[in-house]
Amino acid sequence: MAGHPRAPFRNRALALGLIGVLLGAAAPALAQSNLLESVKRNPGQARKLCNQLRTFNQQGLSYTSKKALQQIASQENLSLMDAEVLTTYVVGLHCPDVR
Repeated sequence: MAGHPRAPFRNRALALGLIGVLLGAAAPALAQSNLLESVKRNPGQARKLCNQLRTFNQQGLSYTSKKALQQIASQENLSLMDAEVLTTYVVGLHCPDVR
């Protein structure tokens, strides 16, 4: 097929498809990295989340409970998975007393 006139087009299409797949796979990691960087740059946001998570604890809810994650996801405009990543990061760095 290398001598076929369409072979370079197929290789280019394959390469572009592979690049698209790789970028698609990297997008969630980049989004999470940006999310975590935003909390690092804004410790006030982290303190606010810590206080909110402590309130969940006072209500008998874990910060990893579905209700807590749904509320954080909704207010921060995040997916549930990103809300879980965010809260875990915030708890680990800023409020290890939260459960």
